[in-house]
Amino acid sequence: MSRQLVHRAAVAEVFVTDGVRASDGGFVVAAQWPRDHALYHPDDNGLADPMLFAETIRQTLLYLGHVHFGIPLGHRFVGRDLDFEIYDPELLRVGGTPLPVLLDVRWAWEDNRPPRRYGMRLEVKLTVGGRVCGRGSIGAFVVDDRSYSLLRRLTRKTGSEGHPPDGGTAAGWPTPRRRTGPAPSVGRLRAKDCVLEPGESPGQWLLRPDPNHAILFDHPTDHLPLMVILEGFRQLGYLHLHESGSWVDGGRSYALAGASVDCAAFAELDEPVSLVTEAYEPGVGPDDPVRMRISAVQGGSAVATATLVWVCAQTGAAPVGGSRALLCGTAD
Repeated sequence: MSRQLVHRAAVAEVFVTDGVRASDGGFVVAAQWPRDHALYHPDDNGLADPMLFAETIRQTLLYLGHVHFGIPLGHRFVGRDLDFEIYDPELLRVGGTPLPVLLDVRWAWEDNRPPRRYGMRLEVKLTVGGRVCGRGSIGAFVVDDRSYSLLRRLTRKTGSEGHPPDGGTAAGWPTPRRRTGPAPSVGRLRAKDCVLEPGESPGQWLLRPDPNHAILFDHPTDHLPLMVILEGFRQLGYLHLHESGSWVDGGRSYALAGASVDCAAFAELDEPVSLVTEAYEPGVGPDDPVRMRISAVQGGSAVATATLVWVCAQTGAAPVGGSRALLCGTAD
């Protein structure tokens, strides 16, 4: 699989391996998830990070668009929504080899106006070991580079052009050293992987990723990538579970089963983004899902709002319905 087809600069970040057309609008896409990953590593229970599923859905959209529908390379994919749900986290247990997964995909055109604008929606089912263990969808529209530049001029909140240099760093990002918290408190291994920074008031958190991070900023961008925003929501959710005492309860621990991100605008690189927790809803019992609602706020306005759903990973918790994630910014 060419890395250009899934808009990745590093070969190691390509998870989709192949795909075939199964019917008119139907495809089977294969992917391989690594046993370990610098950012999306297995959790304490040995389960694959569900962020790999989100990234695989994103890559599937790009691969099918370019290879099977002829959308030219260089066009910009702008995500409107992504929804994923894990039915059975136990099937994501990491073993002695990389985890092969299959996506049963349905492609449908939506608000499609080629050749200047393409619109589509994908519905996917996740299969591991011959068993369906998750589902998801993604909606997006695609424009050429000229139309995208016009869109960004109309939507950019500041005067910064936001284009990174050839070295791949995110231009416009403030230069002072980050004051991120310890990586284990947000479920990550390395300090550079923590994207949260304490704000000025207690309980306030800023989304402050390392602009030189080789995975979060795999290639040049003029805004905060959607996977960076989704990672910020995930890390704050993990932190809340840990702080609230729900993280460990009689030997129980939790895994992310779904995320819902509603995108309102691009998040610019050169203005602070605050993550504000609007609701935290623990279940009635310790085995019930934990839900939380978080907004990403920039310049006084919400650029994205998320609902996260966590399930007890050690008790075979029932599937959680209604998880939906809307992608923020481009799907590039």
